[in-house]
This record gives sequence, C-alpha cells and structure tokens, in this order.
Amino acid sequence: MKKEEIVELLAPAGSPEGYHGAVNAGADAVYLGGREFGARAYADNFSEEELLHCLRHAHIFHKKIYLTVNTLVKEEELERLPQFLKPFVEEGLDGVIVQDFGVLRRIHEEFPELPLHASTQMNITGVYGARQLKRFGVSRIVPARELSLDEIRRLVQDSGMEVECFIHGAMCYSYSGQCLFSSILGGRSGNRGRCAQPCRLPYQIENKEGFSGKGKGRKKEQSDTFPLSLKDMCALELIPELVAAGVKSFKIEGRMKKPEYTAGVTAFYRHFLDLCLEGKWGLPSRVEWDKIRHLYIRSEVGTGYYHCRNGRNMITLDSPAYSGAQEKLLEEIRANYLEKKARIPVEMRGVFRIGEAAQVWIRSVADQEDEWIRIEGDPVEKASKSPITKENLISQLSKLGDSNFELRGDINSDTLEIVMDEGCFYPLKKINDLRRVAVNALEEALIHDR
Repeated sequence: MKKEEIVELLAPAGSPEGYHGAVNAGADAVYLGGREFGARAYADNFSEEELLHCLRHAHIFHKKIYLTVNTLVKEEELERLPQFLKPFVEEGLDGVIVQDFGVLRRIHEEFPELPLHASTQMNITGVYGARQLKRFGVSRIVPARELSLDEIRRLVQDSGMEVECFIHGAMCYSYSGQCLFSSILGGRSGNRGRCAQPCRLPYQIENKEGFSGKGKGRKKEQSDTFPLSLKDMCALELIPELVAAGVKSFKIEGRMKKPEYTAGVTAFYRHFLDLCLEGKWGLPSRVEWDKIRHLYIRSEVGTGYYHCRNGRNMITLDSPAYSGAQEKLLEEIRANYLEKKARIPVEMRGVFRIGEAAQVWIRSVADQEDEWIRIEGDPVEKASKSPITKENLISQLSKLGDSNFELRGDINSDTLEIVMDEGCFYPLKKINDLRRVAVNALEEALIHDR
C-alpha cells in the first residue's frame, strides 16, 4: 500500500508558485482557491487557466487538488457556482471544501460524483453531525479544531468517514473560524474570505483587582497585550498519535503565506511523516526545530486543542508577530523546491526501418509495471542523399525540454534505444512531431491511470 493511501499530506497554495513548491516538497495533495467562493480573498488565488494547468500537472504526477469553495454565499451568487466549477470538474477536480450548507446541496445536485469535504467551519464535533452530512454526499470531514485527540479518534471509528486534521499553522480564536468580530470591528467578514484579523491587534485590559467600592479602586493596565491571539500550531511531535488515531489527511494551514513557507513546512512534515510510516520515528533535533520555527511562525507555538482544552498557555499575550525567517534557509528552500521543475524519469525507444512506419516508444520508470506507449508515424524512406544517423535520432528524441519528463540517467542504450536500418531517411520535423505526440500520450496515460 502506498504511503498516501494510509495518510495524505495536504499542503496549501495561494499561487501557482506555491502549488509547485508544495508538490516538489512532497505533498500528496494541495488545496487552493479560485477567483471566487474562497475564504482567502487576499491570497493571489488561481485564474481558471492556472487552475486547469495545475490540475493536469497534479494528475500527471498522481497528486490531488481540492478546491476551496468555503465561504458563506449570497442567494444571487449561488447561480454562478455551477458554471464556475464546471471546467474544473471536467478536468478531474479531486474534491471541494465547503462551509455553506446551501452550496453543499447545490454542488451535490449538479455534480453528484464530485467528492465533498466538510470544512472545519461547518463545526462537526461528533458522529451524528458527520452522518448527517454523509447523506448529502460528504466523504470527508474536517472537524472543528477544538476537538481533542480522543474525540477525533472516536469520530474516525464511529463515522466510517475520512477525517482531515490541521497539523500546522495559524489558529483562530473563534470557534472553528465562525467569527463575527472582523465584520463588527473592521467591516470585513471572515466568513466571506476577508478577515481583518482583529484578534491579532493589541488591547488594553481593565481589571477589578483592588476594587473596594462602587466605581473606586478600578485599575487599568496601560501596556498593550494580545489576549485574543492564539499561538500557531506545530503538531510535529504528535504525528504518531494522529496516525494511530486513524486521521486520513494531515493539513497544513497557510494559503496567505509565501511559497517558501509552503515548500519548507511541507518538506519537514514529509520527512517526519515518512519516518513514522516506516517505523523509524524520532523527534526533530534542536537544529531541525530551529529551522521550522523560522518559517513564518509566530513568536510562540503550541499543539492546539489535541491535548489542551483552553487556557492562558494557548495565547501569545506578548506579541503575535512572526519570528521571521533566516535568509540562508529560504535560499535553500528556493533552490531545492521552487527553482527546480519536478520531472518523471522515462525510457524511450526509436524504431526506424525502411518501408515500415516510424515508431517511438516511451514509458515512465517511476513504476516498473508501467506499460510502453507506442506512437507510429509515416513510413521510413531509403535515403537518396543524406541518411539520418543514430546521433540525429538520439539528439531529437531526447529533447524533452519543458515537458514533465526526463530521460532516466545519462543517454545510453538502456534509456534511449535506437533500432534503425542503415541508409534510411526520416525528416527531423517528423521525428520531433513523433516525440511530442509520444509525450502527450504518456501524459494522458498517467492522468487516466491514477
């Protein structure tokens, strides 16, 4: 069984660069938003063209994409929803994350085969809520963040549904993000994707210490404090417990953050999740802890509600500011995950026999069971003047350029085998055409084989 079939590592992306960074760093799936209906209106988000491109890329690499449709929707907006979703569903969208119950029903009616994930903002706290949503096509629950690990374990066991839990990133003071404070104080609704984050602002606290009569003895602390700012979550040390609890998807928060954050945090969790799944678990070293704490995490971190109900120790009373990031670490992340393009290693064959159709064969070597794909062209001719050479064929067929593939290792007879008759002729343009058709055919095969 593949690791992602046991536990999925789910990363955020606020832009195409963030998407590619997450995939390159080892995410099994990525969640992102389009230009409408998403709860992160201030992220770059994805145009229709960008999202369709990422969907195709993800499926070639056997990754998944979940689209956030997780705002509360007005009546007049609901009619636009099916048309907004249609091109993504046709391209094989792997699921949508939903908060609004009306949106949930409409999507299920229009696209009954599309997997539905209940957002944490639907506040599912137990099996009865989960079973109710299952009737409306929901296959995965992202429970209220306030649940303990024991409560999550029971939800997994009793609901029979996939459960997705946050493991890293910012925490909301309000119950699972159901906040009206931003609307009241800032005139912008967090439930419409435009949170003003009043919980991160400084406040002065009045207390009644020394109160000794009506209106007298009242003290006021003059220094600013941040009583509503929760510590960021970093549940790295809880990975074995979450796996044992049966959590299907480990979710990293942060669609508003930089691609370096997405790639760096994903890479850390990929490494330690793999250690756990391979039975080699060990806690991060001091150096590793230091690195992850310098990836746009607030000054203090905690493990959320998994082993804690409430309390002063969950709040960043002094400052909610980000601790910043080491430039050397960011350069390392950019070099490893953002500046390199992920490619799938392939093997190729070219067969050019006089009087027979030219053939190009290609297959992925990521899985030894992958089958060869054969593409045929026009018949090979006998050369009247300048025959093609083996070097010509190798040069043209190996030009995989900006495709999603690369020849495995060095060019040799094991990775690019040429079978040809002496004195044969085939136009270079047609060789290039055969290569392009073969690459496209392999992409389609990988997409439909996932």
